[in-house]
Amino acid sequence: MIYDGSGEKPYVGSIGIKDDKITYVGENTAFESDTIIDASGLSVSPGFINMLSWGYNTLMKDGRGLSDLVQGVTLEIFGEGTSPGPYYDNGKLISFEDAMVKLEKNGVSQNIASFLGAATTRILEVGYDNRDATDLEMKKMKEIVRKSMEEGAMGIGSSLIYAPGDYASTEELIELSKVASKYGGMYISHMRNEGNTLLEALNEFIRIAKEADISAEIYHLKASREPNWEKLDKVIEIVEEARDQGLKITADIYTYNASSTGLTGVIPTWVQEGGHDAWIKRMKDPSERPRLLQDIRDELSEQPPEKILMVGFQTPDMSKKYLAKTVAEAAQMRGQSPEEAIVDMVIEDNHRIQCIYFSMSEENIRKKIQLPWVSFCSDAGIYSDISKSFRTHPRAFGSFTRVLGKYSRDEKLFPLEEGIRRLTSFPASNLNLKERGMLRNNYFADIVIFDSEKVSDNATFEDPLQFSDGVAHVIVNGTPVLLNGQHTNNFSGRFVRGPGYSKED
Repeated sequence: MIYDGSGEKPYVGSIGIKDDKITYVGENTAFESDTIIDASGLSVSPGFINMLSWGYNTLMKDGRGLSDLVQGVTLEIFGEGTSPGPYYDNGKLISFEDAMVKLEKNGVSQNIASFLGAATTRILEVGYDNRDATDLEMKKMKEIVRKSMEEGAMGIGSSLIYAPGDYASTEELIELSKVASKYGGMYISHMRNEGNTLLEALNEFIRIAKEADISAEIYHLKASREPNWEKLDKVIEIVEEARDQGLKITADIYTYNASSTGLTGVIPTWVQEGGHDAWIKRMKDPSERPRLLQDIRDELSEQPPEKILMVGFQTPDMSKKYLAKTVAEAAQMRGQSPEEAIVDMVIEDNHRIQCIYFSMSEENIRKKIQLPWVSFCSDAGIYSDISKSFRTHPRAFGSFTRVLGKYSRDEKLFPLEEGIRRLTSFPASNLNLKERGMLRNNYFADIVIFDSEKVSDNATFEDPLQFSDGVAHVIVNGTPVLLNGQHTNNFSGRFVRGPGYSKED
């Protein structure tokens, strides 16, 4: 069954591939070829696009990328707030393009692409100071955007709940986005707030899109924390009004009712100014402690410590004591209030401490997942070796198969062809990608072959390290990288450049 990515009904047929391109898609099934994959009884679609991946570092260690690959993902998009490049390495500037080419040359199964991180850009010129950029700094930042867009960035990615990203003013983000817009890039953002000031954050986001004249996407759209769940309906209404007025506003989501970030999710950003060492020093300062504890207490009034699960520590001792404990449980073990435990544990671990926040409503996920302007992401690393003992969010292993299995096949919230459209041609179109995201003649052969009756996620919050089922074969740029569920030891993934790329391939 061929699902071409358009959202149209599937049909029985064949696909011809030569080198890295599709040469035939249609109902003819009589072919001769050097290699034939028999997809009888299976579904064939374009490869899936992960709109927010944190896989750069994990792929650098193991390019197989199995946790996403066995879900059918053939393109990983980086760049939420920070991007792989540009950065300084011992005084030498590693450009945006250098960083991406490094991973491609290292060997990777999936294609890779990235936004330029707005925080990455800010750090290069302003550092970690909580202040407006000067005119000269702004000029230099805009030059970084220009250069990175010409090197293949997809646009600007901001993350406005984290320091130093949230130190950027709306005006700064508009000015950077104007440069990206000239190259056909997108502004994509983890908005400034997803809770009690969610609607204000959305208004800022729409203002940036409008004033910079740029298409814009909301990262992992959500109304976070129970008192705010009802705001999702208003968010949808505002976005649809903006779309009706001609603004190209879209969103992506992961398919779970819990988010994951550091304890920084409840620690105010004012205490983090100046970078890591300055942050830890300020946390230790007795004169700052009353204000800090009160701010965290305010956060915990909406995000109960019983619903913050700690899953990642820097030091073995802290991991041994508190891994898979909630903040409430750790506070009780320590004989402290939750806010005191949060501050002291971060100091002791000298790390942000990765957590899972049970903060969203399952009903809201069902609302979001049915919206035609929503695509999908994992917002997670990519893992191949699950023999190592670690904890993570199940979204790293199941965010895409849940779309096809749980929500389309089992709950029948939308037809399979619509789920596939929003995993393939829809995000490809939003990103202005050429010749990807559809099964069409002369398009790159990024293809997933799966069993629509069996495709399913297995990862849970209690036992997250479980690969998904149901994907049989994955082809990237015409080369099989997964056959019969097994990696072929081919690494045909490429750095996919954005619409502003100015050099010849």
